[in-house]
Amino acid sequence: MFPQFASAESLSKASTMVFRMGTDAHLYDDPEDVNIAPLLDSKFDSEKCEALKRLLALIAQGFDVCNFFPQVVKNVASQSLEVKKLVYLYLLHYAEKRPNEALLSINCFQKDLGDTNPLVRAWALRAMAGIRLHVVAPLVLAAVGKCARDPSVYVRKCAANALPKLHDLRMEENTIAVEEIVAILLNDHSPGVVGAAAAAFASVCPNNLPLIAKNYKRLCQTLPDVEEWGQIILIGILLRYAIARHGLVKESIMLSSCSENYNPEKDGSNIDDALEEKTIEIGSGIYESEFADLISRSYLEGPDKYLSQSSYADNSGQLDLSHFTSAKSNEDVKILLQCTSPLLWSHNSAVVLAAAGVHWIMAPKEDIRKIVKPLLFILRSSSSSKYVVLCNIQVFAKAIPSLFAPHFEDFFISSADTYQIKALKLEILSSIATDTSIPLIFQEFQDYVRDSDRRFAADTVAAIGLCARRLPKLANTCLEGLLALITPQFLNGEVGSVDGEAVVLIQALISIRAIIKLDPHSHKKVIVHLVRSLDSLKVSAARAMIVWMVGEYNSIGDIIPKILPTVLKYLARCFTTEAHETKLQTLNAAVKVTLCAKGDDLSTFKRLLCYLLELAKFDSNYDVRDRARVLKKLLSCYIGSEAPQNKDQSCVLAEHMFGEKTMPTSTELINYRFYLPGSLSQIVLHAAPGYDPLPEPCSLVCDYDDYSLNAVEGTTTHSDSYEVDDANSVSGSLNEESAYSDGSQDPITGSSGIDGGASGSEGDQDDSSFINFSDVANVDRNQTGGNDFSELMSKKALESWLDENPGSSKNASEKSYIQRSSARISIGDIGGRVKPKSYTLLDPANGNGLKVDYMFSSEISSISPLLVCVEVTLTNCSAECMSKLSLCNEDTQKSLDSSDQELATTESPLKSNDNLPTLISMEEITNLDPGEITKRTLQVRFQHHLVPLKLIVWCSGQKHPVRMRPDIGYFLKPLPMDIEGFSTKESQLPGMFEYTRRCIFTDHIKELNNDKGNSSRTKDTFLIICESVGLKMLSNTNLFLVTVEMPVAAKLDDASGLCLRFSGEILSNSIPCLITVTVEGKCSEPLNLSVKVNCEETVFGLNLLNRVVNFLAEPPLNC
Repeated sequence: MFPQFASAESLSKASTMVFRMGTDAHLYDDPEDVNIAPLLDSKFDSEKCEALKRLLALIAQGFDVCNFFPQVVKNVASQSLEVKKLVYLYLLHYAEKRPNEALLSINCFQKDLGDTNPLVRAWALRAMAGIRLHVVAPLVLAAVGKCARDPSVYVRKCAANALPKLHDLRMEENTIAVEEIVAILLNDHSPGVVGAAAAAFASVCPNNLPLIAKNYKRLCQTLPDVEEWGQIILIGILLRYAIARHGLVKESIMLSSCSENYNPEKDGSNIDDALEEKTIEIGSGIYESEFADLISRSYLEGPDKYLSQSSYADNSGQLDLSHFTSAKSNEDVKILLQCTSPLLWSHNSAVVLAAAGVHWIMAPKEDIRKIVKPLLFILRSSSSSKYVVLCNIQVFAKAIPSLFAPHFEDFFISSADTYQIKALKLEILSSIATDTSIPLIFQEFQDYVRDSDRRFAADTVAAIGLCARRLPKLANTCLEGLLALITPQFLNGEVGSVDGEAVVLIQALISIRAIIKLDPHSHKKVIVHLVRSLDSLKVSAARAMIVWMVGEYNSIGDIIPKILPTVLKYLARCFTTEAHETKLQTLNAAVKVTLCAKGDDLSTFKRLLCYLLELAKFDSNYDVRDRARVLKKLLSCYIGSEAPQNKDQSCVLAEHMFGEKTMPTSTELINYRFYLPGSLSQIVLHAAPGYDPLPEPCSLVCDYDDYSLNAVEGTTTHSDSYEVDDANSVSGSLNEESAYSDGSQDPITGSSGIDGGASGSEGDQDDSSFINFSDVANVDRNQTGGNDFSELMSKKALESWLDENPGSSKNASEKSYIQRSSARISIGDIGGRVKPKSYTLLDPANGNGLKVDYMFSSEISSISPLLVCVEVTLTNCSAECMSKLSLCNEDTQKSLDSSDQELATTESPLKSNDNLPTLISMEEITNLDPGEITKRTLQVRFQHHLVPLKLIVWCSGQKHPVRMRPDIGYFLKPLPMDIEGFSTKESQLPGMFEYTRRCIFTDHIKELNNDKGNSSRTKDTFLIICESVGLKMLSNTNLFLVTVEMPVAAKLDDASGLCLRFSGEILSNSIPCLITVTVEGKCSEPLNLSVKVNCEETVFGLNLLNRVVNFLAEPPLNC
């Protein structure tokens, strides 16, 4: 009648249209919309938003839209907040895939870091952290350090979230700087920031527990207010710190691991109650005590290490009294338990498990019961986390069954439970069963046995066996129920399939066998009953187990020995039709019976054994044939007609193999692996990536003067620290890559001087030193070595970067300058004393006797400023002459034939691809005799000051690929200037162009000790320090020594105030680079050097700073 409403398709379309009204669902309609590109280039923000929303919709559908990356990046500078937000969302998704394009917007990101809107600052930081390029790591580090002090909580939280990304990018180089930022963020008073900082701590430096020491109590107090997922991580950190700092709690379950060595008289406390609790009142107390011992040791050592030991009992007394504290007297432990108690009733199941884990490990045994009801509550209320909760309850119940024994009904099986949950509940029920609860549990088990899932029914049978072993009084009752499962009436019942019933039957016999092992003499009638049912059982595994019991318990009681001849005859008659596992057990049983037989039955058993061996000799299964041959050889003395008079070795071996009875052993303990509560490893039962056991008790000795705690010294609330930064800033704090950790000492000629070239090199170097007194007023406070300016970046620099009225800050700083009189020192021409250090390019083992070393030269290339001069030394360490030795670029070798290589060496190296490193190849060495050494100077162009150059060494027609690592110190050339020019240029490079770090310097100590031993000549202590620092600097960088200054009012043994200034310019762009080294400390002790770099090239300046700090901190050679 109304055909327009009869179509289901039309109704569906209509409902869809109504649903989509007023939404952005239309953005998902056309995946190949050609209008996106024009909209991105539109001058209207609304059209740009539409295009960006379409791109994000396509990303949500799984489409790759990275081809729009250049057009999207252009809009990052948009003034529209909505456009900027969408652009950042797009960049976050593709920055890691397209880092080079994202690098083009790095200036916009840095600009947005100073935006007044905290959302923009946070987006900029997230985008910068998403660019996975080593070259921008210093900028990202500086940005994170800046945002860690931002007044906005959201920005500081984003800074904490960016730390793991930065740490993963260059882990070994950023560790110290990143840890300093983590310390600052952990000192934050915002719970949101603390949670993110805890996650960063767990990812960056989980073992640096001294960072937690100063903020421990405040972190505990903040814990309830932290977001849920942050609470989980922070709970684990606080637990590890408490154990490492104070040790284990003597009233807790962990005491059982060392109770054998625990002496209450020494401790002066009464722990009788605790020791009595070690043996649980219910069931097998010794078993639960051993279980608790295994759990505690697994938590501390890891289950793999603990179970690999031959006997855990031999190691049970390793912990001493010093490893324990009291939860009643230790304030740190008390506050941890108090602050985690409210979290036991959290809505998040993971938080509940984490809090329960703390109480399980640290709380006194009488207080552990408070974790029971919260765990049962989340077990009933959260179906998604039920399996995880049960895995942890299973461990708790095995260690202390009395915890959950009153709540056994909570673990009854529900029809909606999965098989895995059913199996866990069965194991828990078998662990917590008591004499009072076992009747109700058995009633439940009777229903479970008849369940349609026969695998679950088999698990129920196994649980019945476990209950019988834990409660020996109920063993007979359990046996009756288990024997009923192997009756023909049950096997022929209506439930299950044939295979399913076989599983139940086998598990029933396994449980019966385990019960009989505990007391065989009390269960001899059960064995007879099983033998009588042998003919009705057709399952080969079940028949094999019964035959094993016949042979194992053949001499028990009066009935079993009498029926043995009949049983063996029956087995011999059915031997050929049995399965191979039953045949093997039949042979074993016949041997055991023969070895134990006496009197008239011996001859009968011998004949039956010979008959079985002959049958097995021609069996189709090779295992059975091999077993028969071995047994016939071992029992050759028994198979004869007469009893053996003198037993040979084979007879003795046979008696030991088959004559001795197996003793009941508890192998269950060693089959369990226990990991920390709430961890993923406890669920998967192996050490998941990132899992660490608990730290060694009392392994942390806190020193509040440690640098890790000083990193957060002076920071109060973050709103204040944003304006007055007394804490260590991290602008430019980036360690140089490990390739530079060895340092490079190269010859420096003409790169040292005083006041624009006055080197004072006439005469002997030790006697040429002289001192010029001058008044140097208004010197930069960072050069005075004062304790107030030990931060990595001054307040003036931070405010300049944040654009917070730098002019007023400058005036305030100028007022605080200290006018002091200083002496300008000349330390002579130390260029001749530089000992160059060479690097091995090719060792003789890999070069067939050819050794190639290289060192960087201070010589400047006359061809191009982009080239670095390198001196290469070739040595023939073999006994044969080498020919046609050359060194060429790997990329050039791939594109050139050997005939074209000679022509290519005469061409300009700058004609190649600008993005690739270029090498002016050296002239080919025709011959190199054994023991001969020759040197060549190369001019190379590195692609980047961190990227090694791939080369090929040719020798006698063989090529050897090698890598030449660059040294950023030789990407500079000396820039002569006087002190006035240095100060002027330095004042032009404040703020983000100024980076500072500290290090410890020890080179002067060796020289001072040598000078003390030589009484004939004694040098000035300050001159020795200045020469040591200057020599170390000029040995590793190509710089000009501008001036060396010493305060006149300095004490004789106080080197504080010594200041060395160096200048240079970058080879590629002639940008000046200034370095100021300020000394603090006593002359006879390790000195604290403050190194400051001023350079417009941010990335280059940061990497140079870290290179300088690394080689200054290195100990002297041959020390």
